[in-house]
Amino acid sequence: MSELRTLARHAGTVLAGQLAVMAFAVTDTMVAGRYDATALAALSVGSAVFVSVYISLMGVLQALLPIWAEQHGQGQPLRIGQSFRQSLYLCLLATCLGMAVLMMPGPLLQAAKVPPALQPEVRAYLHIVALALPAALLLRLFTTLNQSLGHPQLVTMLQLLSLLPKILLSIWFTFGGAGVPALGAAGCAWATLLVQYAMLLLALWLLRTASLYHPLQLWRRMEAPDWSQLRQFARIGIPAGLSISVEVTSFTLMALFVARQGSLSSASHQIAANLAALCYMVPLSLAIATSARVSYWLGAQRPLLAAHMARQGLQLAAALGLCLALGVWLARDAILGFYTRDAAVAALAGGLLVWVALYHLADSVQCYCIFVLRSFRITLAPLLTYGLLLWGVGLGGGYLLAYQLQWPPTWLGEPTAFWATSAAALTLTAIIFAAMLRQQLHRISSTAGQAA
Repeated sequence: MSELRTLARHAGTVLAGQLAVMAFAVTDTMVAGRYDATALAALSVGSAVFVSVYISLMGVLQALLPIWAEQHGQGQPLRIGQSFRQSLYLCLLATCLGMAVLMMPGPLLQAAKVPPALQPEVRAYLHIVALALPAALLLRLFTTLNQSLGHPQLVTMLQLLSLLPKILLSIWFTFGGAGVPALGAAGCAWATLLVQYAMLLLALWLLRTASLYHPLQLWRRMEAPDWSQLRQFARIGIPAGLSISVEVTSFTLMALFVARQGSLSSASHQIAANLAALCYMVPLSLAIATSARVSYWLGAQRPLLAAHMARQGLQLAAALGLCLALGVWLARDAILGFYTRDAAVAALAGGLLVWVALYHLADSVQCYCIFVLRSFRITLAPLLTYGLLLWGVGLGGGYLLAYQLQWPPTWLGEPTAFWATSAAALTLTAIIFAAMLRQQLHRISSTAGQAA
C-alpha cells in the first residue's frame, strides 16, 4: 500500500505540472484568437511545427529516466551525476538539430502548403521559439532527473509558478503597451522564450543549492564524451523519440486530413482532439511515475517488486482510462457546452465523443505500457508497432474510408472515419503492448522462481 501511495503522489504531482504546461498553449490560443485571425492562424501553424520538433527531441531525453532511476535504486548517486553530465552532449546535439529545423522551416512550410501571405509571421514565430529551444530541452533534462529520483515536486512548482508570468507576458507582448509594440503571434513566442529562460535559471539555482542534488555532485568538471554511454543513451533514446514522433504526427496529420472536409468538420475535430489530449495527461503522468518506480526496483535488484509495481500500474491505468472514457460519454452535453455555442458544431462533435471515449481507453493502456517497456529496454518493437498501426491503420485507414470508400454516411459525420480507424489502431496497439509487457513480467517471475 505504501508503494501505491508513493505512486499516486508522484503521478498526481506530475499531472499538476503537465496541466500547467498545457495551459501555456491554451493561453496563447486564446490571446492570439482575440488579437486577430491572422495571428491565430500563424500561431496554429507555428506551434504545430515547434511542438512536432520539440516533442520528438524531448522524447529522446525523457527516455533517460529508467537509466537514472535504476542508478538511483542501485544507490550510486555519483554515477547519476556523471551520466547527467554526459546527457548534456546528447542535449547539445538535439538542440542543434532542432534549431536548424526551426530556423530554416521553408521546406516544411512549403510541404504543408502554408499560404505565402502567412509565412512571414510563421517564420518570425519559429525563429523566436528556436532561441527558446535550448532552455526547453535543458529543462526537460532537469525534469527527467527529478522524476528518476522520485521528486517531481520541484519541477511542478516551477511549472505552476511560471503560468501567471506566461499569461501576463503573452497578453502584453501580443497586444502591446507600455512602450512595447503589438507583436501578434510573435508576442506569444517572446513570452515563451522569457519564461523558459527564467525557469531554467531557477532550475540551475536549485541544482546548485538544494540538498536533494548534493550527493550527485553534478557540478564537477565536464568529462570527455563517453561514447559507450552515449551509445546506450541512443539505443533507448532514439527509438523512444521516434515513437513519440509517430504518435504525435499521427494525431496532428489527422487534423490536416480532416481540414479538407471544411470548417464544420475541422471545428468539431478540434474539440474532440483537444479533449483527447487533455485526458491523455492522466495516463501519461501515471506512466512516468510507474516507470520511475519500476526502474528503481530493478536497480535495487528487486525484480519481483518491480514486476508487481508494473502489474498494479497497468490495472490502475486501465481503471482510470475506463472511468475517464465513461465520464466523457456521460458528460458529453456539458463538455460540448463549454467548448462551443454553435449547434451544428456541437451536434457533429457529439457524435465524435463516443470515439474519443474508446480512443482514450486504448490510449491509457498503450501509453502506460510503452513507458514501462522502456524500463526493460524494450523500445524497437513498440516503434515498429506504432508505425504500422498508427500511421498505417489509423491514418491510412481513415483516409481510405473517408476519401476512397466514402464512409461514413453523412448522418454519422465526416470526421468519424478518422476517429474510428484511429481508435481501432490504438486498441490493437494497446493489446500488443499489454501482451509484450505481460510476457516480460512473466519472464521475470519465472527467472526469480528458478533462482529461488
